[in-house]
Amino acid sequence: MSFDGMMTRAITHELQQLVGGRINKIHQPFKTELVFTVRAKGKTHALLASANAVFARMHLTTEKYDNPAEPPMFCMLLRKHLEGGIITSITQHGYDRIIVLKVANKDELGDTTEKTLVVEIMGRHSNIILVDEKTNTIIDSIKHVRFDQSSYRLVGPGQPYKWPPEQNKLDPLAATEEDVLLALDFHGGKLDKQLVQSFAGLSPLIAAEIVARAKLANRQTLPPAFVSTLAPLKNHEYTLEIVQGEKDFFSVIHLTHKDGERHVYSSPSALLDRYYYGKAERDRVKQQAFDLERLLKNEYQKNKRKLKKLEQTLQQADEADSYQKRGELLTANIHAVDRGASSVDVIDYYDENGQTITIALDPQKSPAENAQSYFKRYQKAKTARIEVMNQQEKTEQELSYLDSLLAQMASASPRDIEEIREELIEGGYIKKRQQGKKKKKQLDKPQLETYRSSTGIEFLVGKNNRQNDYLTNRLARQDDIWLHTKDIPGSHVVIRSASPDEETLTEAALVAAFFSKARDSASVPVDYTKIRYVKKPSGAKPGYVTYDKQTTLFVTPKEDIVRSLRID
Repeated sequence: MSFDGMMTRAITHELQQLVGGRINKIHQPFKTELVFTVRAKGKTHALLASANAVFARMHLTTEKYDNPAEPPMFCMLLRKHLEGGIITSITQHGYDRIIVLKVANKDELGDTTEKTLVVEIMGRHSNIILVDEKTNTIIDSIKHVRFDQSSYRLVGPGQPYKWPPEQNKLDPLAATEEDVLLALDFHGGKLDKQLVQSFAGLSPLIAAEIVARAKLANRQTLPPAFVSTLAPLKNHEYTLEIVQGEKDFFSVIHLTHKDGERHVYSSPSALLDRYYYGKAERDRVKQQAFDLERLLKNEYQKNKRKLKKLEQTLQQADEADSYQKRGELLTANIHAVDRGASSVDVIDYYDENGQTITIALDPQKSPAENAQSYFKRYQKAKTARIEVMNQQEKTEQELSYLDSLLAQMASASPRDIEEIREELIEGGYIKKRQQGKKKKKQLDKPQLETYRSSTGIEFLVGKNNRQNDYLTNRLARQDDIWLHTKDIPGSHVVIRSASPDEETLTEAALVAAFFSKARDSASVPVDYTKIRYVKKPSGAKPGYVTYDKQTTLFVTPKEDIVRSLRID
């Protein structure tokens, strides 16, 4: 990835369509992210600004975000100063990853005031800062920086706003071939790093691309490669692409030195919306669900160890038949057994060849008592085997259940995690914690994701066991089509049609495969049948069902297709 100065420049250029627009609403769905609803030129836009330490960015978005019941204090402050205001300008500070929005609004007295919103996209130092334009004083920021955190500047209410340290680098879009020659030490090596250190706004990714285009990089080849690579950017002509391979990359130029599947986008926002789709949410979920994931993994490993011990016990219990055999042979040959003997050799009439078998005896017991001892051991081993097999079956079911929960967490939203947490509380895996009535009410009715096939037929997806049970056992009609990955933990999918076309079946199967443990696999088997043939056994774990009269499809899940089919 590379949200560098050039991507910031491209985004700033795209956001010019918002200049003159009115900020109608401001939401803060997460601790470090804001969404502004802006009405400009007859259209309503959603502008996302994030100071996330890993996924900091700013762009237009089409994604939907759940807002907290109580808006955070910073959000309330922004509403007071910016809602209803007109965006008068959107600029980039030099080639830095800093976007500056100036907003004109009316204060309580009806006088026009100007506020500046500074979005600093700088990794873990990212911030969103509201500044009074007239006094250059910070009103507040989404993150506060204390004196013990930075010796250069303080960020907090009442502090003067100060730009991050200047790096005094060259303007890459104004640079000539001679400028490049003078800036680099061709005997110093690591030319890509020298480019980053010398020219503003260049990321290591773009620098590496320039060196790659120069082929054998030297004084003759690198300067023209530098100028020609960046020339289209002067006129805001961008090649907006994501390259998906072992690691994903995005850029405003064509990346010839990266291998992988390429996707080109029509705008910087479309690219960033796609690239960050799910990534920031997965990061939030990972933090929110760290304790749950650790619990589930520990429980899974504990049951794996238990299953191994049960298998060993079962092997021992399998000796039950040999105890019965020895008891019967002793009984049949009791006249040949000397009292006080420690063993006896008898003919094994169960053996086709009539071989002799040695039976160990307790000298303190009579021959009849020794025979009865073997019969008792047989009964004990037989009972143990039945119990072990029952425990084995229950443990395998528990492993399957835990495996399904771990698979669900891989694609869960923050709300899905809360429902999984509730399920684990109800199952006795974790202790119930105190929570407000509002939160409990929100979890009363599962919210399902809705999709629409290319031919216009809707289908629903359950992303955790609570949603799966609700969808399959309560919401779905008897003739609706139900889908699930074959013998693989995953979501329940229900097509709201008794006779969907092949395209709908394939697309619904693709979504079922994507929201399963096999989401990164090819040719994933997905079963489908009518809801009437899907049953939940009495006492079964949440989300568990049996089914018959199924047909199997094989699909390869694609995230782009899944995303395009979702309608909520």
